[in-house]
Amino acid sequence: MTNPLRGGRAVPALLVAAPASGQGKTTVTAALARLHTRQGRSVRVFKTGPDFLDPSLLAAASGVPVHSIDLWMTGEADARARLAEAAELADLILVEGVMGLHDGTPSSADVARRFGLPVLAVIQAGAMAQTFGALAYGLAHYGAPLPGMRVLANGVGTERHAAMLRESLPPGIDWAGALARDASASLPERHLGLFSADELPDLMTRLDRLADALEALPIGVLPPPVVFPAAPAASPLPRALAGKTIAIARDDAFRFVYPANVDTLFALGAHVAWFSPLRDSALPACDAVWLPGGYPELHAGRLAANTPMRDALRRAHADGMPMLAECGGMMTLFDELVDEDGVGHDMAGLLPGTVTMQQRLAAIGHQAVTLPGLPGEPLRGHTFHYSKTESPLSPAAHAVSPRDGAPGEAIYRAGTLTASYVHLYFPSNPLAIAALLGGKAH
Repeated sequence: MTNPLRGGRAVPALLVAAPASGQGKTTVTAALARLHTRQGRSVRVFKTGPDFLDPSLLAAASGVPVHSIDLWMTGEADARARLAEAAELADLILVEGVMGLHDGTPSSADVARRFGLPVLAVIQAGAMAQTFGALAYGLAHYGAPLPGMRVLANGVGTERHAAMLRESLPPGIDWAGALARDASASLPERHLGLFSADELPDLMTRLDRLADALEALPIGVLPPPVVFPAAPAASPLPRALAGKTIAIARDDAFRFVYPANVDTLFALGAHVAWFSPLRDSALPACDAVWLPGGYPELHAGRLAANTPMRDALRRAHADGMPMLAECGGMMTLFDELVDEDGVGHDMAGLLPGTVTMQQRLAAIGHQAVTLPGLPGEPLRGHTFHYSKTESPLSPAAHAVSPRDGAPGEAIYRAGTLTASYVHLYFPSNPLAIAALLGGKAH
């Protein structure tokens, strides 16, 4: 339905949040998407904050690529445009929050307020009773008012337990229902988060089980409509990569790719050729290479054993081919990668030094990248990794934390190679990306 006063479309929409990570919000968001998709509705799902893993599960549940909404990294204008575009096609829009509802600056609550999204708070309630109501009250009333809140109790033991939780809710917070404990429907995790959708052959069975449970609860009905104003038409990007083919690594070791990044390459005029550093013996015919992040540490032995691919990367670099390597992609270009068992593996050797996996998280957070010669504003992105590097190579620059201006990740330049731990969001500065990949100056 169209709202003539605001020039937008009203679509049922909901932001799914929680008091903390690990409460089940990804599982619930995916199950809601699955529920409404199998009922014949067109569902568009977004993920708040930087993330690659949750979107893969949400995309599998909805059947549509999942884009990120982050008021700093993607920016408000980008988020508004993507929501408006989704509203033209969708019967339901779901936005999964990040961490706890009020965690971070900006937070998921800020996203809800900015776009008028009512909130579903998923609370892991297995070990609480009346405190459930206190926690819900705090989530609803901390900071500026939210557009509305209902609460879903997760991990509930019995009907009596569910009744106690429901009775604890203060006025103004709606009961969305209770989910019982169900280990067979939960989604497995590892050090960087949940497993990706393509690593879970029984994913749809799990989601259908959860969707069945949600269908019988108050949350199973459509949420109230939200008006998403039409966004101004975007100016087309210069075709700075016209006629160029960008080879992008994609396999079990390289899987962290924002759909918006690939869309940006297409908008710049590029062709894309996918390849697998695990399986392929040569690069495809290309003009530049992008090695995104992933799990090279889990496949280091196979990467080391693929000598033809390592040689192909070395030849491309020696020939002056532009290369961009992010996080896991960068890790495979050092001399050696030491896995979590302490075993060293020979890598491509385009960067001197060693990457070592460790048990503790090494870095997390937003990062802004400025490099000499790149046009426009700093590139925006984020970092999240468990490894550390030791290299005699001096960084060409350091990323900067937008939170406090502190120095962030090292940015390495070696010939036409640019490498760092930062996962870049290409739409934040498309022409800078084009320059890194050998595009024409504009």
